[in-house]
Amino acid sequence: MAECIFCRIIAGEIPATAVYEDAEIFAFRDINPAAPTHILVIPRRHIGTLNDTGEEDRALLGRLLEAARVIARDQGLVAGGYRVVMNVGEGAGQSVFHAHLHVLGGRPLAWPPG
Repeated sequence: MAECIFCRIIAGEIPATAVYEDAEIFAFRDINPAAPTHILVIPRRHIGTLNDTGEEDRALLGRLLEAARVIARDQGLVAGGYRVVMNVGEGAGQSVFHAHLHVLGGRPLAWPPG
């Protein structure tokens, strides 16, 4: 997916501030943060949206959530609370069509979100 900005970040073509990575997941700071801590957690393999996953992605989806938990802990967000969000589709606010989680924290977060 040469045109996907997240694929280009993973490939090192676009700089990003990495905070976590392993063989299947890459996480980096959002360049337009919605909270003091705003980290994007993405699979290294291109998946457009949650709707594009299947049974074969079950373990990967669990690892994305586990990575979000580890990142929240490492960023000092556990005591104050944090939010993990996945927008699915344009109507829900997804602007980059490479499935990803947002880890947000560092300030009180209102509900509903928007």
